[in-house]
Amino acid sequence: MNIQARRPNREALYGEVDRYVPDEATRPPCIGISANRKDGLSCVAETYVRAVLYAGGAPVLIPAVTDVGALDAVVAGLDGLLMSGGGDINPLYLCEEPVPGLQDVDTFRDEYELILLRLTAARQIPLFGICRGHQLIHAAFGGSLWQDIYSQAGGQLIKHSQLLAREYPSHSVRLEGGATKLRGILKEDNLFVNSFHHQAVKEPAAGFITTVVSSDGINEATEHPERNILSVQWHPEAMAANGDETMQRLFRYHVETAARFHRAKALHRRILVIDSHADTPMIFPGRFDIGKTTQGAGKVNLPLMEKGLTDAVFMVAYIPQGKRDEASLKAATAYALERLTEVKRQERLSPARMGIAASVQDLIRLKHAHKKAVFLGIENAYALGKDLDNLRLFKETGVSYITLCHNGDNDVCDSASGNGEWSGLSPFGKEVVREMNRLNIVVDVSHVAETTFYDVLETSASPVIASHSSCRALCDHPRNLTDEQIKALAAHKGVMQICLYKGFINKEEEKASLSDVIRHINHVVNLVGIDYVGIGSDFDGGGEVIGCRATNELINITLRLLAEGYSDEDLRKIWGGNLLRVMSACGL
Repeated sequence: MNIQARRPNREALYGEVDRYVPDEATRPPCIGISANRKDGLSCVAETYVRAVLYAGGAPVLIPAVTDVGALDAVVAGLDGLLMSGGGDINPLYLCEEPVPGLQDVDTFRDEYELILLRLTAARQIPLFGICRGHQLIHAAFGGSLWQDIYSQAGGQLIKHSQLLAREYPSHSVRLEGGATKLRGILKEDNLFVNSFHHQAVKEPAAGFITTVVSSDGINEATEHPERNILSVQWHPEAMAANGDETMQRLFRYHVETAARFHRAKALHRRILVIDSHADTPMIFPGRFDIGKTTQGAGKVNLPLMEKGLTDAVFMVAYIPQGKRDEASLKAATAYALERLTEVKRQERLSPARMGIAASVQDLIRLKHAHKKAVFLGIENAYALGKDLDNLRLFKETGVSYITLCHNGDNDVCDSASGNGEWSGLSPFGKEVVREMNRLNIVVDVSHVAETTFYDVLETSASPVIASHSSCRALCDHPRNLTDEQIKALAAHKGVMQICLYKGFINKEEEKASLSDVIRHINHVVNLVGIDYVGIGSDFDGGGEVIGCRATNELINITLRLLAEGYSDEDLRKIWGGNLLRVMSACGL
């Protein structure tokens, strides 16, 4: 790293530049730094730049503009974002009127940085906020601020706006208990920090935790336990650039996280990333357009897939279990066909961005064409009625897999939440499985009873999948697979796609998190190996956990698995390799 001017020799300088050979393995991650505005300039203190350089990052100043398209193009190339310090935040953005203690605000900068934060969050880019940046993160994510702590916070406050030079500390802060990221980074119980603020975080945004407080109780740092977001109230860059080892750790952590994000992006662009189960067609009463992101548009659409670098999703026609008389069965078949037709219509709406896939080769072709792939599936063989000809009809429509049941027994089999009508597969159900084998339709055992599960393994000549199921050993729910089932599925060369439905991930549903998802993946890997696990989110069917709530957030799973030591080859298998192996074995 060089931060000094060289001797003024143009030829020597050009020679140094020309001899430089980029090495992807040692490439520094690009860390965007939000700009301050002063006298018509987009600018930033050099200490931010030096702190990033010392930590091994490549600092990039992001000019203060409010053009969404321009900022999105900049953000797309970032590996990390540092939100810098500066002036007060306009309280109108928090639906508040200004108090007398409010100082100068720059609404243009507020708008610029709020756009920047929104775009960054959509791509899951690691985020580090400093001073104003700390406050703005919480304003952006729904927290609240003190406009002026001295007139609003109450109590005996210490001086939070020092007159000392920025590299010197002015007061102490205390790290909160628990195994927080910040405690792991700083390895301290108490710190001496500098201080240049009179605004502060009042209530952190939902999902964030307070990790540091000052002696008077003012919030000094926060983090998100499941996402790569960290922020501090003080100015560590001034101290880090002056050689403070403790503060330099903060920047090294951010740069390391950004480097991992860069690796995750490169990996997603190289491999095939597949989500094996989404109920998106069922959240709309009629027509829809997955080419757009609008309010209430669901958790799976093309913009979110593009931001999250997901290649393919199985969109299923979910059929709730109903009556089994002739009229009801015909209605179920018609409804499934109508929903599948609506999914296929998406290809006509966005032909340059996506295609309907019915085979492994279709997916590879679409990936090479830089398009997203949508596979068709049916959730609940209730849609078959009692007619095997419907299987052929669904195959001609493009269906790749059928989940044999849902919440209730049907004419094919017993459900995990049924009454055990058939003690497994019905006689008709065994015919269905054999015909699915013949037609190259993958058999999906998610939702089935244990008796059905073992009947399917005995009946099917092809490997089968559990398109969205999790581990009963970690979350005791009848929809989850026992260890014995997981072993049997692996012995049959099938694959289990971990489901992100809260109640299948953690018995305390509202606590279900990305960390729980990783535990379920690890459990399968430790039990039967890396070749038998994948991801089936169940987005738009109730699937979501803290830290992974929509398709654009699936890359967070990659980030966590890389941090745990999984290799690129491991991730290739988890994100699609294992599922594609089964699909190929089934003739797709």
